[in-house]
Amino acid sequence: MSGLLLEARDVTKVLGRGAGQVHALKEVTLSLHGGELAMLMGPSGSGKTTLMSILGCMLAPTAGEIRICDHSVVTTDREQMSALRRNYIGFVFQSYHLFPTLTAVENVQLALDVRGRRGRDAKMRSREALSSVGLGNKFDSYPLQLSGGEQQRVAIARSLVSNPSIILADEPTAALDTATGRSIMQLLSRIAADRKRGVLVVTHDTRLTPFASRVLSIEDGRIVGEISAKRPRARRKAAKRG
Repeated sequence: MSGLLLEARDVTKVLGRGAGQVHALKEVTLSLHGGELAMLMGPSGSGKTTLMSILGCMLAPTAGEIRICDHSVVTTDREQMSALRRNYIGFVFQSYHLFPTLTAVENVQLALDVRGRRGRDAKMRSREALSSVGLGNKFDSYPLQLSGGEQQRVAIARSLVSNPSIILADEPTAALDTATGRSIMQLLSRIAADRKRGVLVVTHDTRLTPFASRVLSIEDGRIVGEISAKRPRARRKAAKRG
């Protein structure tokens, strides 16, 4: 395991006001290191999505501190949070979030476009990212021409193309069948083999735990348990080959 990339310290998030006020997170502390795939598990309403939004610099905590690659989020304004998000974080979502009128390579290229990187180099990097996730023959395919697993691979390529240190994946296999979901987790596992990159997966699917380096459990807005796990030898070898 390599250096600390992401850390939450005593993070609390209060939503709403008055009688409708809800403590979505209560003094949550967790970390993510380079070279690991950590998994955050919990039932619906446990605070997973709220925590992911805060860790991804999309939502500010009510109290506590977030550190992204040695940068503190607690003192940042919206513009600075956006810069941290662009520079260090890649996102993978359950519903892919692909534009149906754009090809695979164009969808990936969007992640570079918002960072001001355009032209021939951006297109080449987008093609390389798609090739790295096994879609070297799908550059010009539109989302509706791709299977669910292929669409998720496009989304993963998009998250990787700007070379972020942190990948946050929110229920990345929920819309996929078991075999396809397994292949997506194998891909994320290979990505996490890079000691300069960490992957945090939010899920409620206990079948995915063999892929994790660590499993954290969240209930009612609190981290209630943490288990260190060892990925099976075959998957570690596969990760090294990737």
